[in-house]
Amino acid sequence: MFEETTPSSPVRQGSLQVPTDLNALSRVLAWFDGFASDSISQRTWLQCKTALAEGFTNAVRHAHQGRPADLPIEIVVKIDSRSLTMQIFDEGPPFDLEAKLAGLPEQIDTGATGGRGLKLMQFIADRFSYTRTEGDRNCLELVKHFAE
Repeated sequence: MFEETTPSSPVRQGSLQVPTDLNALSRVLAWFDGFASDSISQRTWLQCKTALAEGFTNAVRHAHQGRPADLPIEIVVKIDSRSLTMQIFDEGPPFDLEAKLAGLPEQIDTGATGGRGLKLMQFIADRFSYTRTEGDRNCLELVKHFAE
């Protein structure tokens, strides 16, 4: 039902489709761990894993809120010698990331039960965007550079 590809060399990349279900997060993170590499520091890896978890969770809770559970979320990961790119595709309504970020407080409230994910992803990523694609999908893209 859902396609899954695995990383390959020299540029490692793959994609995964999972249903709109928070229970799929463990599968997403386990799949992502298959891309781990000695060229990426543990700190950078954990940051990227955290950003992926936040992005996936936001797609389930916000973009696909009230939509059928079998509506897929697609995740694409690409790693080259200098950077890691993650794309999370959802089929929710359009969303203005820049306007939302501008309306958030400068400081992250560490005691809050929600509302920290976008700022956290922005902090982690070297490039962070959310755009509408063909086929009425949205793409959350995060790029993280790392030293060779």
